[in-house]
Amino acid sequence: MQVLQMQLEVGADPAEVGRARRWARSRLIGSGMNDDEPLAETLILLISELVTNAVVHTGCPAVLRMLFGSGAAEAGTVRVEVADTSARPPCPRHAQGEDTNGRGLELVDGLADRWGWQPEGSGKRIWCEVDRSEPGEGAEYVPPTPAPVRYCGLGRYAVDLSGAAGSGAGTVADEPSKAVTQS
Repeated sequence: MQVLQMQLEVGADPAEVGRARRWARSRLIGSGMNDDEPLAETLILLISELVTNAVVHTGCPAVLRMLFGSGAAEAGTVRVEVADTSARPPCPRHAQGEDTNGRGLELVDGLADRWGWQPEGSGKRIWCEVDRSEPGEGAEYVPPTPAPVRYCGLGRYAVDLSGAAGSGAGTVADEPSKAVTQS
């Protein structure tokens, strides 16, 4: 299978999030996706959330990657990855009422078909995937077997640090006895 990969280095400045959105939009259009296509808007929102998390919460530069399966945006899965140099794992939070932060990973979970994270060197890579095909058109996705979870320190969520047995999928649990693989 041929994969088209595009990458952008993002500085450790919150103003870089807007630049990453503009860059991603131009690459999506250049790959044959319409600017007002719902999938394009979903991908831009996912990119915005992941880049914001990397830049704002880690204070580190990051690398944004977009990967298109089968060599064209019209086919397969679009994968978004953001790698940063912070080893601190992502910890999903639940925003309350008027809170202005804490919704990013909830949005990613709700919009992406799959998402997760894995350690990478001294940092980490957070990824999400959005399928272009309608359910039933392509190969069936088989979720990875949930791996043991370790707690990330907030006391409410657990995040899999093992990479779900090498698959790169993360797991999140809202109770110690209830782990769920992100899909």
